[in-house]
Amino acid sequence: MPIFGNRRRKPRLAPELDDLQLGKVIKALEGPPSPGLADLHIAQVERLLADTGSDWDRRSHRITVLARYSADSHVVRSWAARQPRNADALILRAEADLVHGGRQGDLADARQTLDSCYRAAELQPADPAPWVALLGALRLLRAPSEEVFPVWREAVARDVWNREAHLRMLGYLSPEECGSHMQVLEFVDAVRPRMPADAPTVGIELTATLRRHRHVAADEDALTAVMARRHWAGAQAATVLDRAHHHWTRPGFLHHAAARADLNMLAYALVQANRIRHAAEVFPLLDGVVTAWPWQLDGDPLQQYEHWRQRASR
Repeated sequence: MPIFGNRRRKPRLAPELDDLQLGKVIKALEGPPSPGLADLHIAQVERLLADTGSDWDRRSHRITVLARYSADSHVVRSWAARQPRNADALILRAEADLVHGGRQGDLADARQTLDSCYRAAELQPADPAPWVALLGALRLLRAPSEEVFPVWREAVARDVWNREAHLRMLGYLSPEECGSHMQVLEFVDAVRPRMPADAPTVGIELTATLRRHRHVAADEDALTAVMARRHWAGAQAATVLDRAHHHWTRPGFLHHAAARADLNMLAYALVQANRIRHAAEVFPLLDGVVTAWPWQLDGDPLQQYEHWRQRASR
């Protein structure tokens, strides 16, 4: 990566991150709908997922991004209808259902979504993706923990550090959904000691810390507002930031598919903590690749990113 690449590259929202093949397919799917292109688009998506093989981390990244960008297209339904025994087609349809469900607050056809997950799991027993999709479905349905945790165990039994599975459990256990702040802490404390420092799930602890900050900041109580302002100066939050800054900024240290998403989160957290000098070490690693979250928490993500990048470069 060029030393001065971050200064030369215009900031851009790039959900594919560093996955150029994924980016090309997304661009194709964003084009105007045309019946004549359906076969081509299905073939492109099918090949993209097949190429990942058993690289579950890269595969998970591609599936979740594709689901967001194909949820409203002809591709998902057409592929599943044409190939009802294709596990990838079933998984992508289930993930697209989750995208729609996230917008509406519920699944339009829960039985169909769950059935897609279970059929995909039967077709590809070693693949964690059907179980990750099922975990997302149960989360949207606010299923009881005795239903959710067995699915969680199936997912991590196949891919112990699956990033998306961990993020979905983090959301499920949050006070905004089916858990509490204490359950989030217990979950993080349970997984972090065993987690390799460069695992795809390395951002879980910082994600939980950032979400906790936003939850407290949203409280209108005056005392709570003071606590929110002091959040990043607290020993726990400072330790999380120290650890992430120390490891993640080392050249080539993070190598998972969503590494730049985690680095965006780190840059955001550092500027929130007024650690501008440390943030200045993170921005060059991003090379202008911006993720909507968490920058969108304070406004337009590109504007927020560029504002803080310029501040950090002074």
